Amino acid sequence: MSSSLRAVPPGRNRKGSPVSTTVSEPGSNQSARDRVYEWVRDEIIRGTLPGGRFLDEAWISESVGTSRTPVREAFHRLNSERFIDLLPRRGAQVRNVTARELKEVYASRRLIEGHAARAICAAGTQPPAELTELAAAIEEAGQNQDWFTVARLDRAFHRAIVATHGNSVLVELYDALQSRQERVAMRAMQIRPQRAPEIDAQHRAIIAALQASDAELASTLLDEHLRPIPEILAALG
Repeated sequence: MSSSLRAVPPGRNRKGSPVSTTVSEPGSNQSARDRVYEWVRDEIIRGTLPGGRFLDEAWISESVGTSRTPVREAFHRLNSERFIDLLPRRGAQVRNVTARELKEVYASRRLIEGHAARAICAAGTQPPAELTELAAAIEEAGQNQDWFTVARLDRAFHRAIVATHGNSVLVELYDALQSRQERVAMRAMQIRPQRAPEIDAQHRAIIAALQASDAELASTLLDEHLRPIPEILAALG
C-alpha cells in the first residue's frame, strides 16, 4: 500500500496543518460506532480525507477515542453508503467520485426531483415552510464561506422537496445518493464559491414556482439547477 495514500497522524493533514477533530463526547448517548461513522463521513465530505486515501484503524480509533471494533463496524456502514471501499488485504479506501458518476447522479436527481415537483404542483400542495428556512440558512452559510454547512443544508433543501411528494420509496431512492451529493456539493463550492449567490436565487425561484403550483416552471428550474458545471467535471477527470 502506498504510504502517500495512508491516513495521516491524528490531528494533522499532509502539510502538517490541523484537521477537524470534532467528535461527540464519549459519554454522550451516541454509540462509539456512530461517532466514528459521523467523524469519518464528515472528514470525507470536507475533503480532509480525499478520494484514494487509505484509512488506518489505529489512527481513527485514537482520533475519535474508541477501540478498533467500532471503527470496523463504522467502516461497513461507510462502505454500504459508498463513502469508502473495503478492499481485500488492503483495507478501507475513500471512494473517488468520477465525472461519469457525477453526471449519473445529477441525471438521477433531475428525474426524482422533477417528478416530485410536478406531483406537488398537480396536487396543489404547498411547500413546507422548512424550504424557505433552509434556503435562508444556506445563504447565510455561504456568506460565511462555510461550505460544509452549505453542502449539508443544500441536500436537506432538495430532500424536503422530494419528501413533500409523500412517496416514501422515492425518498429512499433519493437518500441512496446522499454520500455523492454532499461530497460533490462541497467540492463545487470550493471550486466556484462565487456561484453561491446564483444558487441562492435559484432556490428562491424554485420555492416560488412550487408555491404557485406551476409544475412546468418548477421542473424546468430544477432541471437547470441540477446541471453539473464544467469546472467540476474537469476537476474529477
